[in-house]
Amino acid sequence: MQLADFKILSFDCYGTLIDWETGITEALRPLLARSGKALGRDQVLETFARLEAAQEAETPSMIYSELLAVVHTRMAKEWATEPIAEESEAFGHSVPNWPAFADSPEALQYLKQHYKLVILSNVDRESFKASNARLQVDFDYIFTAQDVGSYKPNLRNFKYMIQRLGEAGHHRHEILHTAESLFHDHAPANQIGLASAWIHRRHAQTGFGATHPPGNMPKYDFRFGSMKEMAEAHRATLHTKR
Repeated sequence: MQLADFKILSFDCYGTLIDWETGITEALRPLLARSGKALGRDQVLETFARLEAAQEAETPSMIYSELLAVVHTRMAKEWATEPIAEESEAFGHSVPNWPAFADSPEALQYLKQHYKLVILSNVDRESFKASNARLQVDFDYIFTAQDVGSYKPNLRNFKYMIQRLGEAGHHRHEILHTAESLFHDHAPANQIGLASAWIHRRHAQTGFGATHPPGNMPKYDFRFGSMKEMAEAHRATLHTKR
């Protein structure tokens, strides 16, 4: 199996293309300061990961910006701090401020020359617009949790994407699902029969950060430390074929 065997790259966005851990950490600074808790970055992110996954399962049809506001309120209560509605709402609307990984735009622009590019993300369309602008590429298809009415790792999201791509003449075996999250993406990709590429952004760190732990380790077909590495691997594959 080689990268060039596929025609479509479907992407998780946050954690893979957008540096959501930096964005989340920055947006939570006011709450953390008010709480007086001496928590490290990963402790903050792990609390977010646990509460976000629980909220997505509890309220699958809730718009992501609203869901983030609820998660913020739950974090405040867990840290024995009085929630402030305006602060929670600001956190809910912080997604447009989350930065792209430095290598994402150039890698996507290169890969766009060789693949159809697809977004399959736990986000709402309005929040994604600013992220899309940061990524500086036109995706061929964008599928969000708002479109599906559920959040990954629910298989509904993957079935929705496969169906929509099938209606456009694209087959499951042509898709390589590309993501950082083992929990949200690789585990369900295994279940639904999609090949996958792990963009292991946290390869130099321990733990899972803002992503809920996957339980059993999913399998994956490719592993890269960044989008830059993935683009370079594709270039190498083309040179080998010459």
